[in-house]
Amino acid sequence: MSQSPCRCQWARSPIEIEYHDTQWGVPNHGEHHIFEMLTLEGAQAGLSWETILKKRAGYRKLFKNFDPKKVARFTDADFERLMHDPSIVRNKLKIESTINNASAILDLYKAGTTLSAFVWSFVDHTPITNHYKTLAELPAQTETSKALSKALKKAGFRFVGPTTMYAMMQAIGMVNDHTTDCFRHKQV
Repeated sequence: MSQSPCRCQWARSPIEIEYHDTQWGVPNHGEHHIFEMLTLEGAQAGLSWETILKKRAGYRKLFKNFDPKKVARFTDADFERLMHDPSIVRNKLKIESTINNASAILDLYKAGTTLSAFVWSFVDHTPITNHYKTLAELPAQTETSKALSKALKKAGFRFVGPTTMYAMMQAIGMVNDHTTDCFRHKQV
């Protein structure tokens, strides 16, 4: 009988295990992916990550695969449609922030940068590998996530608090917070 590999303790359900084993902590510079994780981490506030992962397909469909150019053009009618769709978290402020953040991304483009270049600059475009032994050691936020949060807010983004930004940094691999006993720690 084969034993499953040791992984971070938060990954318990099949959907969390799949996400943990294939995506979490893997460096990703994709513009649409970063917009997606920015949105999903903001949507997660007050909810479980498993709930958000179960709604991920709905988010991708309704938010046009997180193409900021398409989302920024959403109308009041689009907003109303989103507010009534159970395949996403139907929270007025969270939906408004996603549409707003798409416009803020376009403003970054006008200023000559991308969301990817902007956020990754906070770690000098190089992932930080931490060496935490337990989940209890992982911080909820760091000085870097505070600085990123402040800069994004200044650039017009919403739902980008320092704790949410640290979760996004983990999600897109700006930091490797797999615990040292996790099989993914060395792989990532």
